[in-house]
Amino acid sequence: MDVDAYVAAHDEEWKRLERLINNSRKLSGAEVDELVELYQRTATHLSVVRSSSPDPLLVGRLTSLVARGRAAVAGAQAPMWRDVSRFFTVSFPATAYRMRWWWIGCAVLGNLFSLAVAIWIVKNPDVQASIGTPGQIRELVEKDFANYYTEHSAASFAFKVWINNAWVSAVAIIFGILLGIPVIWVLFQNQLNLGLTGGLMVAHGKGDIFFGLILPHGLLELTAVYLACAAGLRLGWTIIDPGHRPRSQALPEEGRSTMNIALGLIVVLFVSGLIEGFVTGWVHTTWLRIGIGVVAEVAFLTYIFVLGRRAVRAGETTDILDGPDRAPTAA
Repeated sequence: MDVDAYVAAHDEEWKRLERLINNSRKLSGAEVDELVELYQRTATHLSVVRSSSPDPLLVGRLTSLVARGRAAVAGAQAPMWRDVSRFFTVSFPATAYRMRWWWIGCAVLGNLFSLAVAIWIVKNPDVQASIGTPGQIRELVEKDFANYYTEHSAASFAFKVWINNAWVSAVAIIFGILLGIPVIWVLFQNQLNLGLTGGLMVAHGKGDIFFGLILPHGLLELTAVYLACAAGLRLGWTIIDPGHRPRSQALPEEGRSTMNIALGLIVVLFVSGLIEGFVTGWVHTTWLRIGIGVVAEVAFLTYIFVLGRRAVRAGETTDILDGPDRAPTAA
């Protein structure tokens, strides 16, 4: 594409849009219609430029103009609840669905690692002895593991685990900027702790207690961690291989999509924290505890795969700068 010719052909439209945006509070009905039309056309121009031109200045100019145009067109008319609703029904599930193979891969590899660690510990008494003294291990499997879920009030414990899990997930996402390499450490450190504790519990005949207490909240909590690790790894991989997009375009776009995951996981981990705080240690019927965890996990996966697939098929880009009202028009 001849960038100079494209700019010459559309520059007056962009300047006119900017003037309308600057006076958006004083527009007549006809000018409002013109603003909407120019905003939609400029959004299409931005898509064309992104895919055809490596010029970062032009991309930056049009990105800013589209963002301001969206605010002028929708800001005064769309209440905040509509943006929140769109985030949870479109943006977050679409982003999670798009990176489904990344977090499913994290889940499979992570749990295979935990299983291998647990089996290694169960079958090797010498390994168990290297972890702690017989008294320390007995204290863990007979008291500490179960008491951990009830030693604080349900509300304070739920808040504590929510903050802790949100921090672990945030670290996994942030580490993506380091080519994703530290994300692998976060994932396997988390899985190592799971396999180590599980192995000790099973080795001492407490496997039923371990799974009865870890599954209610762990299903949803670990899924959230896998999703956070996937977001960090995908961001890191974009630095290495941006694909068909220029790296200067791919990284901001992937970063903005990753923000969908970070914000959505705050709510997901809040739910898992509530289950851990109010169900895991306080519902004494094992099948009911696990059943609550299974229902929460199935509901979350259904939410991602139903709403996410629908949004992706509808053309959702998962880029927060792309507005929901963008309509294709002739370039």
